Amino acid sequence: MTRSWISDTADEIEHPPVPLGLNEMAVPRVTLILSIITLLMIIVSSTWVGISAKYFIEDLDPFQSNNSQVLESDGRWLWEVDLLFDTCTSREDNWEWPNKLADQDDLFLYPGELRCDWEHQGENDRASVVIYNRGNVTIDLVITIDVENIIFASNSESSIIASEIESDNPRILEIVLSEGITEEDFSITAKHISALNSEVRLDVHAFAGTEQRDIHINDNDAIEVHYTVWDADSGEELDSGDLPVTAGDDPNYIKGFGWSAIGLDIDNDRGLIPNLDTGTSHITLLPPCIAYGNSEGHELQNSWLRFEIKVDRAPIS
Repeated sequence: MTRSWISDTADEIEHPPVPLGLNEMAVPRVTLILSIITLLMIIVSSTWVGISAKYFIEDLDPFQSNNSQVLESDGRWLWEVDLLFDTCTSREDNWEWPNKLADQDDLFLYPGELRCDWEHQGENDRASVVIYNRGNVTIDLVITIDVENIIFASNSESSIIASEIESDNPRILEIVLSEGITEEDFSITAKHISALNSEVRLDVHAFAGTEQRDIHINDNDAIEVHYTVWDADSGEELDSGDLPVTAGDDPNYIKGFGWSAIGLDIDNDRGLIPNLDTGTSHITLLPPCIAYGNSEGHELQNSWLRFEIKVDRAPIS
């Protein structure tokens, strides 16, 4: 006769003996050992991840703060910012213009930061901002304009990343006046992308010219200009004439000549109506690195050039 509380299973099956080592004391010991092993693995893994991250960051950013001396020389950051017009002076009146630009033996083009004037001819007028890398390493910069109504032409924003600026190849950026202003002061700052305590500043005083124009020459416009060029130090006239030029990068000429055409203005006649001349002119100053500096053996290799450029004809489109 069976009852629910009486088992038909043999006692050694229902209550098997505990294998050797897996008694009540052994289980906590195993758990403790496994916990220690797990903790050691976590420590080792964390250390490995930390070391890997350190090397990754160092590879990604060779100019982090503890290497910022690579970006400096004599207390100055190794880049300069310039407005291409020949209207610049000392930004804070703390240095004097060199007597002879071509005879400078300093690393930098200018003794300090610049302040420049920009006479514009109305909304959508343009100008060229030049970034010179005076060091021997390629740099990446964040360029920022501190007002909203002046933007970079390439992205229609007030800031832009100028990457991989080489020491022998200055970067030139086109800025645009997005709305008409009578007069305004603004600043353009250039900071290294991984050393944000760095800053080189250009102050600009923008003001409206007496006669506004309808057409503003911008990058890639094919125009015809009259030019005169002088040696900036001696004042000697070197050449003059009429030339077709593509504003911005024009491979037919020295780098600074095409970019000097940015910001010229003309009325809707576009220079196509006889005896009607509405084109504007301006003067730009070109250091050797955007003139003949890379032309080994050229007689003007070390010369600073001053160009007066006037637009005679502009494109129909």
